[in-house]
Amino acid sequence: MSETDQFDNLDPKTLEDLAQKIKLWGESLGFQQVAIVKPNLDRASQRLRLWLDNGYQGSMGWMSAHGDKRYQIDKLVARTLRVISVRMDYLADDNMVAVLKDPNKAYISRYALGRDYHKLIRKRLAELVRKIQHELPNTELSQRPFVDSAPVMEKPLAEQAGLGWIGKNSLLINNKVGSWFFLGEIYTSLQLPEDHLEQPDRCGNCRACLKVCPTDAFPEPYVLDARKCISYLTIENKEAIPVPLRSLMGNRVFGCDDCQIICPWNRGAAKTKEMDFSPRHNLDNSELLSLFKWNESEFLTKTEGSPIRRIGYQRWLRNLAVGLGNAEGSAKILEQLEKTVAGSSALVKEHINWAIEQQRQKLGISAGSKPE
Repeated sequence: MSETDQFDNLDPKTLEDLAQKIKLWGESLGFQQVAIVKPNLDRASQRLRLWLDNGYQGSMGWMSAHGDKRYQIDKLVARTLRVISVRMDYLADDNMVAVLKDPNKAYISRYALGRDYHKLIRKRLAELVRKIQHELPNTELSQRPFVDSAPVMEKPLAEQAGLGWIGKNSLLINNKVGSWFFLGEIYTSLQLPEDHLEQPDRCGNCRACLKVCPTDAFPEPYVLDARKCISYLTIENKEAIPVPLRSLMGNRVFGCDDCQIICPWNRGAAKTKEMDFSPRHNLDNSELLSLFKWNESEFLTKTEGSPIRRIGYQRWLRNLAVGLGNAEGSAKILEQLEKTVAGSSALVKEHINWAIEQQRQKLGISAGSKPE
């Protein structure tokens, strides 16, 4: 069935007017940009298969699941003809560098400081879907919103929609606002007019993001080896963090933003207008030790509605233990580590013992000795 056969009752003017309304509705719902694209993910699927063949996905088995639903979009949502791609800015503070430079502070990726973006954006997209359906009450539509979920190739879709280009750090970069934004999509069976927007690759000869990566996670430009990426190690990885990478992580305990912070396109990036993305519980400027002292109840309470909660309390302690091992030598830190280790899970205990050894070396304490 052709596109025109499927919706021949909707004339081009109706669809054009609807496309404009969708953009206005999107703006009113807090999206900074809305674009419509008829995607072709052939090249993106080839890059994905090569990436998977190299094993760069690590333990993220879901990256290779679902067959061709990831790039044959109508197999994921029946009758899909267009994708409505949106972006929403999330940067709420500008003290990232100061926190990174303080080895006793905990660095948490800026996207995770406030409310979980999945919930917020999904709700807004669902409202946009309702508005579209309300506009066409007598048309049977096939539509579904996505936010960093299901087998959706968000960045290639957004790149084709003209929201930016995929940079050497593998993130989508917009020439006006940089890369501090979330993406979302609506798959729709409406034959909406395409936005012929384009943002060509403007990375040029710049290699700043590749050079600044603490763990050297980019085997080549535009390719990320997730197995070495701190975001993967602290969030997706459910096992022990490889010993050779622990000292390279510094104080980054949930994600990593180094390749965004250094990017020239992020100079003067606009702050978000979404209050829900504002930092909660001082997580943008907290001491590693104070976070490590949270019990599980405190963790669950203070990460309620936050993307941080998804890693669970044990991995939270695992990550913080590594951060404390990399912190400045401190008798207080060593005391707390030794106090916590006994009742810890095997996973956490391994990382605390590593941190204890690091702290002892910094304090000049030999095995069996007590800190002063």
